[in-house]
Amino acid sequence: MTLFRRFALILCIAFWQGGFMFYGGVVVPVGASVLGSETEQGFITQAVTNYLNIAGVVCVIVWAVALRFDGPRASRTARAGWILWSLIAAALSIQTGLHAVMDRWLDTASRTILDERKFLRFHEAYITTSTIQWLLCLALLAVTLGAWSTPKDSLSHSDGRGSG
Repeated sequence: MTLFRRFALILCIAFWQGGFMFYGGVVVPVGASVLGSETEQGFITQAVTNYLNIAGVVCVIVWAVALRFDGPRASRTARAGWILWSLIAAALSIQTGLHAVMDRWLDTASRTILDERKFLRFHEAYITTSTIQWLLCLALLAVTLGAWSTPKDSLSHSDGRGSG
């Protein structure tokens, strides 16, 4: 079960955070270039980010299970892991809320932004939150992998908690 939990978590992180990095670093600039405008690309991003947020929810749940069963044993490290996890979950909630607000300022039929000034202000907050969340995910991944590398967290233990 331990190996399955860890494998599932790595897949979730790769899909969610890898997808975020690839989309932001490659798809957005290429899409804007091909479509001729950042606004046109933005309407694709509007739909895609719904899927990224769903992937995030799944990953946050899987990560909670992994922290519970395979997380760090040292109380400080365990506490740090749960704090990072909580901040990641909070960032995801903020992103979801910001996305819902920004959707109200988009007219998908005409592909126009109804209130560009407000939209851009919220979009900047969304990008900032996404970047902070990405950094938090990297930090939690480091904590998680560190916990997995300790002898107490050997894959030979069926419950993933180690025997002490």
